[in-house]
Amino acid sequence: MAGRDDGNPHTDAADDADSAWAQELLGHLRPTGGDLRRVLDWLADTLDATVSLRDETGAAVAGPLTPLDESLVAAVTGGRLASAAWEGEGRFVRLIRVELPRPVSSGVLAVTRTSPFDRRAAAIVTHTVGVLELLLRAQETAATGHRLARATADLRLAILQLLMVEDTVAARRVAAGLWPGLLDTDTACVYVVETSPEERDRLAAACVAATHDEALVVRCPAMDGHVIVVVPNDTAGRALRALCDRHAGAFLGGSALQSLARTATAYGQAVSALAVARFRPDKTAVYAERTHPERLMDPEVLRTWTTRLLRPLDTLPHHTRAELLATTRLGLEFTAVNAAKVLGVSRNTVRARMERVEILLRADFSDLTVRAAVHLALHTQVAIAGHLTGTPAAPARLGELLGGPALRAWARELLARLDSDGRDLRGTLRAWIAAGGNAERAAQLLGVHAQTVREHVRSAEPVLERQLLAAGSDLYEVVLAHVAAGDLDQPDLHESAQRTESGHPDSPVHR
Repeated sequence: MAGRDDGNPHTDAADDADSAWAQELLGHLRPTGGDLRRVLDWLADTLDATVSLRDETGAAVAGPLTPLDESLVAAVTGGRLASAAWEGEGRFVRLIRVELPRPVSSGVLAVTRTSPFDRRAAAIVTHTVGVLELLLRAQETAATGHRLARATADLRLAILQLLMVEDTVAARRVAAGLWPGLLDTDTACVYVVETSPEERDRLAAACVAATHDEALVVRCPAMDGHVIVVVPNDTAGRALRALCDRHAGAFLGGSALQSLARTATAYGQAVSALAVARFRPDKTAVYAERTHPERLMDPEVLRTWTTRLLRPLDTLPHHTRAELLATTRLGLEFTAVNAAKVLGVSRNTVRARMERVEILLRADFSDLTVRAAVHLALHTQVAIAGHLTGTPAAPARLGELLGGPALRAWARELLARLDSDGRDLRGTLRAWIAAGGNAERAAQLLGVHAQTVREHVRSAEPVLERQLLAAGSDLYEVVLAHVAAGDLDQPDLHESAQRTESGHPDSPVHR
């Protein structure tokens, strides 16, 4: 026997004395509840029934599917009936329509038992439907929130990636839709907040709140525990320091104020400062305006040397040249894998671009002294872009740049700090650099264990106040100091040669 269920689906339970089931049902709405399967299991146990929830297509949402009168199911899911009952073959079935989140719109709760539905059982079923719809609505809202949060995070990352390759125009255009005015600035600071990977999402949300949406907050795509914060005009630095003070295990590294186009440089400075922050009681550090080697060089000579070294890249179309320069700058600062994650490309793409630069410059990036020299040229090129003034100086080699008395004095003072340690940190560091940063090869040269080499290099970091084990600006400064002090040979850069082979696609012949 089948037919319309004439009972009111929102009628209260008749037996007010027996309200324990109502309290149990409401318990599923608590924050610790909220699981559809648990609600259906509770209903099945309470009514000694088989319970399932299926959508309008017949697919199971939760619970085991049971044979049903499909015409009644279609009438309920289609909206012609709000509920229906069926009896036969020793079974009593109650069907009630349930509103489901999209892409489907409705479903049916089927409760099958071997005894008739009395007033109490009917009330339990109808009240359970109300709880199910509340839970489904909450899940849909949460899912929508998660999708929106993911889309926002992806957009923030896209903006950062544009800044990393100096495309400030596109970055401003993308940011204008959601964060008007965020990048309406010529300068910015970059902070990197470090915590455990498990705590990163919570800390990233706290960074957004602390900066009042006036900063670009990005979960670092390369380092699982890092949050990158681009702060226009350093307006939120104090708030970020206070935030790290409140979070145990959090460290903060900040850059100096840079032009927006030099976001990648600022990021490298923040990572460098982060290494120092790990040794400080307040867990924070800002990139020190210490004496950098390029500041001790004749600026006009440095510009001329840089322009001459990078001249083979001038044969390329502007957009290709800019892409290769930006990729190589990041590739020299970080591993190819991490640079690829920051740029949003594959690691093979990063390696291919860097190999093309190697070919054009006739440089071997496996040599740390070569990497340091090219790194110097690339960052000088960013600093002088659009600011070339005066008469170009006579061509100079790197040896002449590094041979000035001021730079040599700086190099000797920096490396002399290592002499205070009873271990031969200086000798180990020199051998490690000569071996391309490979601890195993350096250990063979020194006749020690590779772990000893790593420990010595790690011990040199706080003494020199520079991060060495990770490639980047700090390491290259120390490499240049070794060359300037005469502890390492000059890098082989083929500075006197230019690419003129007619068969090379990047040759001036093919401009």
